[in-house]
Amino acid sequence: MEFPVLILALGAVVAGFVQGLSGFAFGMVAMSFWVWTVEPRLAATMAVFGSLTGQVVAAVTVRRSFSPRQLLPFVAGGILGIPIGVAILPALNPSVFRACLGGLLVIWCPLMLMSRQLPRIRAGGRVADGVIGAAGGIMGGIGGFTGVIPTLWCTLRGLAKDEQRAIIQSFNLATLAVTMATYVGTGIVTRDMLPMFLVVGPAMLVPSILGARLYIGISEIAFRRIVLSLLTASGVALLSASLPKLLGTLH
Repeated sequence: MEFPVLILALGAVVAGFVQGLSGFAFGMVAMSFWVWTVEPRLAATMAVFGSLTGQVVAAVTVRRSFSPRQLLPFVAGGILGIPIGVAILPALNPSVFRACLGGLLVIWCPLMLMSRQLPRIRAGGRVADGVIGAAGGIMGGIGGFTGVIPTLWCTLRGLAKDEQRAIIQSFNLATLAVTMATYVGTGIVTRDMLPMFLVVGPAMLVPSILGARLYIGISEIAFRRIVLSLLTASGVALLSASLPKLLGTLH
């Protein structure tokens, strides 16, 4: 197996397990592996595909009831934001892409770790939920990161663990399905990518199921600390690799 394909499979295995356990984060975990060797457009497509596959698995293995009224603003905003992210994707500079992803990880993950000490956000109502959904849709169009901003928002709202997972799981499933369809419709998905689907799909399937099973019994606090600490380290590594190149272009 060629090295880039091996990295693609390894990223899918680790990201599949984390998504099964948490209900989100496939794209972020996978990109921390793929961004080094995989071309950005292919990496984004595989991230959306893997995220969508994991959400289908999660919907079957960890079923959660949800309120359609509570979910609707997130999904409506997400669908509006997806075309913006898709439009941005072809113009992405790889170094800028790494720096943005790394910066997001370095900022977002520690915030999540400290979320229990952060004040709960009560204002904004459904309009604010829709704006957050749109931000998630933009991130989804760029590379399958639909759950990042909505997850932080739900945590800051003070939602219970199962309630939060129900919203994020349903939101991700809806927006990732639309994103994948948009990728196919706009030609981002090409024939050359088809063999890679056969690498990512099987690689992440079993780990995703195992993660979903483990979710039922694991401590939320312990899980959050381990995963977010690893993601923060990935963000630091991405910034270390990309910032010197970006700064070099300024001189």
